[in-house]
Amino acid sequence: MAETYGKKEAGIAYALMLFTLIGVAGVQHFYMGKIARGIIWLLTFGLLGIGTIIDIFTLPGQIRKVNQR
Repeated sequence: MAETYGKKEAGIAYALMLFTLIGVAGVQHFYMGKIARGIIWLLTFGLLGIGTIIDIFTLPGQIRKVNQR
């Protein structure tokens, strides 16, 4: 598992998602240290947009889980 440094912020993850090809690039997952998921998002255009829509609603929970580790 990739080592993540410092607390992650939901606002930064949302900004990365919205400002990088409307989230299909998966940069928000790289930010959270989820390298494999980021690569999947990058190669599948955010799981054809469906994964990006799911991320819009689940990103704060994902950030909490990352910060608890």
